[in-house]
Amino acid sequence: MTDGDNGRVAPLERREQIRRQILADGFARVDDMARTYGVSVMTVHRDLDALVTEGWLIKLRGGATANPSALLTASVPDRTKAMRREKAAIAAAAAAEIHQGQTIFLDDSTTAMALAPHLIERAPLTVATNFLPVVARLGEVSSVDLIVLGGKYQRIQDGCYGVQTIDAIRELHADVLFMSTTAVLDGACYHRSEATLMVRRSMIEHAARTVLMIDHAKFGRPAPHLLGRLDDFDLLVTDAGLDDDDQADVRQHDIELVVADPV
Repeated sequence: MTDGDNGRVAPLERREQIRRQILADGFARVDDMARTYGVSVMTVHRDLDALVTEGWLIKLRGGATANPSALLTASVPDRTKAMRREKAAIAAAAAAEIHQGQTIFLDDSTTAMALAPHLIERAPLTVATNFLPVVARLGEVSSVDLIVLGGKYQRIQDGCYGVQTIDAIRELHADVLFMSTTAVLDGACYHRSEATLMVRRSMIEHAARTVLMIDHAKFGRPAPHLLGRLDDFDLLVTDAGLDDDDQADVRQHDIELVVADPV
């Protein structure tokens, strides 16, 4: 069964496929979806409007991204799959900040986790993290001195959080922090999880240099908790999908911007 727009699938089925695609990939463009599903741009907009009303998505210029609230229950494997190519490009560019002998904070984002092979290449290093997938990846690398920031374990996030985690961070000083965030809006970074935000704020306070690793789909969408202004960070590394208007907005702030080449 198809809709009246010569589509290949029924409207409800198409809408569900769009929902799953954007939650998995992080972002999708209206024109691409129209071609994929064989429908008009207006039909895609109607599908997106319905998914926005249901709380799944947020519409951006030319496309849509996942609502941060809908991602609260996303597993680490699902988060890792989203924007995989962009994360790899961002990590490759951010790796220029890694130098032998450093102490590094790595947050619980799958974007920062993409740095793991670059950390191994540039060892010896000390890496402190609360993110267990990173612990699993680096734990067997003898040239990486790994510090596990313990605390209350959260299964979905696969990491440790809370007072004990923050206390552990306060006992350390890092040369550089690599981190991401859920959303960038009006010159500020926001996150969907208050527990995650508190850990990242503590890492910021105890790092000499802060590097934001943020893919283009996170720009222009909201999230509830303020992490900090762009001016509070030293470097922002993003991918080539960030449009000219968003790049111009970032350059108005006191932060260095690097746009990663595709990999």
